[in-house]
Amino acid sequence: MADALKLRARDAEDLAMVAALLQDALVALADIKYLGRERRFALMVNRFRWETLAGDSRQAGPPPSAPGDASFADQGAAGFERVHSALVFDRVRSVKHRGLVSGTRAGVLVLLNIHLDGSYVFISFAGGAEIRLEVERFSCHLEDLGEPWPTVWRPEHSQSETSGGRA
Repeated sequence: MADALKLRARDAEDLAMVAALLQDALVALADIKYLGRERRFALMVNRFRWETLAGDSRQAGPPPSAPGDASFADQGAAGFERVHSALVFDRVRSVKHRGLVSGTRAGVLVLLNIHLDGSYVFISFAGGAEIRLEVERFSCHLEDLGEPWPTVWRPEHSQSETSGGRA
């Protein structure tokens, strides 16, 4: 795939770009893995391709992070796309989580934000679920896997949802 993403993040600024590209990704609980012996944490996601909207007058990028569930606006025959992607964190010392069961519907999470705070990476999901990774030294990479497929649904957040989100 010629326009597949393959990015590496080594600091908070890099991670902010990765987080913007992953906002509103769908993540099945079964596709979240911690490989303790390898000290690696991985998520397989169904990523909305925000970067394809760069020239679209309807929306130039992802909406701001929101604390609540994203709604999905039907955009008719618009050329929106999703793609399977892998997000991998290396040198992970420990993994903690909260709200993963109560914050899900049918075992699927909606990723809202990822940020680095010292030696901790916080991965936040709609409904209040969160994963905290303690890392020895921050390093992660994002890679698209396979071909994108068309969708008529673009994630959309209401004004009330976007006004109180954590940066």
